[in-house]
Amino acid sequence: MLGVTPVKQGLHQKKEGTYIRGVTPLMRELKKNKILFLMLIPALVYILIFNYIPLSGLLVAFKKYTYADGIFGSPWVGLDNFKFFFMSGEAWTVTRNTLVFNTIFLVVGTIFDVLAAVLVSEMSGKYFKRLCQSFMFLPFFMSWVIVGSIVYNMFNYEYGVLNTILRFFHIQPIDVYNMPKAWYFILPAFSIWKNIGYNSIIYITAIMGINPEIKEAAEIDGANIFLRIRHITIPHLKPTIIIMTLLAVGRILRGNFEMFYQLVGTSSRLFEHTDIIDTYVFRSMISGTDFGMVSAAAFYQSILCFVIIVFVNWCVKKYEPDYALF
Repeated sequence: MLGVTPVKQGLHQKKEGTYIRGVTPLMRELKKNKILFLMLIPALVYILIFNYIPLSGLLVAFKKYTYADGIFGSPWVGLDNFKFFFMSGEAWTVTRNTLVFNTIFLVVGTIFDVLAAVLVSEMSGKYFKRLCQSFMFLPFFMSWVIVGSIVYNMFNYEYGVLNTILRFFHIQPIDVYNMPKAWYFILPAFSIWKNIGYNSIIYITAIMGINPEIKEAAEIDGANIFLRIRHITIPHLKPTIIIMTLLAVGRILRGNFEMFYQLVGTSSRLFEHTDIIDTYVFRSMISGTDFGMVSAAAFYQSILCFVIIVFVNWCVKKYEPDYALF
């Protein structure tokens, strides 16, 4: 109509809807779900305070840190801390140990987690199945301090359970704490024992999502339990296994500090084969004041984790794009 002032484009609103031209999709989403976004604020604040603000401490890796000058006032030394870390001879040792142990944990742990999930899902007794799951889950609630005490009392040379039994049968005792290569079996065994109940839950959930009619049809066609597991259960678990593996690969250079520190302790004879980046950084922090080199080691660990997860995700994307994380 003539004489009517045109309404600005950004404020025009249709009668039949709530769409406002000139308003971004983000603003519309915020207005639509403002309660949900308000509930998200505490989590965002937590991540900002405890995950992003501490990133400023990465500067220590490039400085000769002193208490008097602080992080920002300490003199800049560039890559000298990294050079010292690699020239010390410890970089390759701790990197190798971290990669080897975490690869063992990943491969063997995944196999046992899937196996446990399949066994539990195939159990017919309702109460027996719950009982087995409870026993599997119980070790997860034990702290590594308790597990460390169990390991020490099992393998102690003087009065450990293992050597007590060996002496009873007149067999030469075994000094496990002087056998570094034995810990390639001991550490994965206790890691699996402690975490199998918790880690298998995701696979059990994935198995529960399989259409039961598929298994019934296979059973009618004469497929026994092993054929059903091989041709139905395992293929349906493949996407879950790949995703869980990708998530674990992102932490492949971050060892379980509590497990290594509590089970191995300060046995220097085992360090060559059991010392990982996390325990190396911790011991360096409590035994010296070269925080620049320690921060360089931690920064090096984070960069390698990032590179590995990007590379593995790229490989998965080339093979099966639907299973990639990004």
